[in-house]
Amino acid sequence: MWVGTGESADVLLDAGPRHASSIWTRAYLRLLLSGDTACVLLACVCVLGVRLLSGIYIPAEEFMLGVGLVLAWPVALALGGAYRQRANGEGTDEFKAVLNGGVGLMAAVAIGAYATQTTIARSFVLAMLPLALIATLGFRYRMRKRLHRRRALGEYMRQVIAVGHRESILDLVMQFRRQPYHGMRIVGACLPAGRQDDDLDGIPILGTFGDVADVVARTGADAVAVLACPELDGTALRRLAWSLETARTDLFVAPALLDVAGPRISIRPVAGMPLLHVEHPEFDGARQFVKSVFDRLVALAALLLLALPLLVIAALIRATSPGPALFLQTRVGRGGREFRLVKFRTMVDGAERLKEGLPNEFDGVLFKMRNDPRITGIGAFLRRYSLDELPQLLNVVRGEMSLVGPRPPLREEVAQYGADVRRRLVVKPGMTGLWQVSGRSDLTWEESVRLDLRYVENWSLVLDLQILWKTWSVVARGEGAY
Repeated sequence: MWVGTGESADVLLDAGPRHASSIWTRAYLRLLLSGDTACVLLACVCVLGVRLLSGIYIPAEEFMLGVGLVLAWPVALALGGAYRQRANGEGTDEFKAVLNGGVGLMAAVAIGAYATQTTIARSFVLAMLPLALIATLGFRYRMRKRLHRRRALGEYMRQVIAVGHRESILDLVMQFRRQPYHGMRIVGACLPAGRQDDDLDGIPILGTFGDVADVVARTGADAVAVLACPELDGTALRRLAWSLETARTDLFVAPALLDVAGPRISIRPVAGMPLLHVEHPEFDGARQFVKSVFDRLVALAALLLLALPLLVIAALIRATSPGPALFLQTRVGRGGREFRLVKFRTMVDGAERLKEGLPNEFDGVLFKMRNDPRITGIGAFLRRYSLDELPQLLNVVRGEMSLVGPRPPLREEVAQYGADVRRRLVVKPGMTGLWQVSGRSDLTWEESVRLDLRYVENWSLVLDLQILWKTWSVVARGEGAY
């Protein structure tokens, strides 16, 4: 979770070490503005074109209204916050801002038409503006994907100075390198006074906590990330913000509650102090009931739609290797309750007996092996595209699993859990989750645990929908599965 202060209006056209390297450039925002205007213009032309082709007479007033709506569209999006630098590139804020601006303009036109008893705007409200909204959301999505591809190549990155302790900075460096779509690159670090480190995994140590402003001036960095540490209290952070104010350098502060974000957090002024209020996660009640109903209905519908493909896969497994098509295994679910997980068999029959003597290539309690000799030919294909997990839809229908949640662990894994890791068991395990869309089997044990705990602390139906959406592209690429 990041609390950001400051805005950078500098233009970025490359990933150089200059302070002008902020990714949110005037050029990028102009491109968004041009694309949004093109979307609403296309929607206007389509609506008017259909009416003309249908032989419907269009008065001049309606043409003028169309022109007015085309001009008002980017203004409405701007009022909704669609052109704020920090809203674009990742997260849902960008799409929420577009929706707010588009729906707000629709409401304004509808109210205006009703108040003036005008019927001329009806077709625009019912056809043009919704079409413009859909086109704009599609355009923004494509622009985001294009931006992520450029960032994966190391372009359009924000240059960041990390301030904190060695372990925290190393973790941040690892996350930014693994997920370059965030658009941040650590170019230097400032550690507490007295540390003798020369560098942190290739990141140069450029000073201490008191040298941050000078380090920013020397490197031309356009952002500072302050990680949780006792030395930087409220007074020190306030002075740091003042020192960065003149150069308009962005300041990001990571509180100690790194895995808590979203609606659970709010800042409330109490006795003249801004206090961070953290609400408890909701594991029961109406929201959990809605999630359970959603999971079961979607899983049941998926089973009905995929019935024939599932039968074909089962037949291929039986035809290519001796043994049953399905593999049943005891897993641990919510609250430590055990259940029988259903999967397609991807290994030779009796693979568990052959496990002894095989090297574990994973660094935690899980057993993982990239070239496991027990995996069959059809099994390797099923694993690559996660088709072996489709029978788990039965577990979801029975209420033992969820569509989205932590990975369902084995008994022997749970036996090795510490107190913190057992937090994963307060929600139902899922067919997919943050671990699935963030690297799958390529993740380390610590990373997979951290992602599962992050999901537990911040779960919501909206987050589930986002993870389900991302799962499609991850599975299609077949990355990190073995």
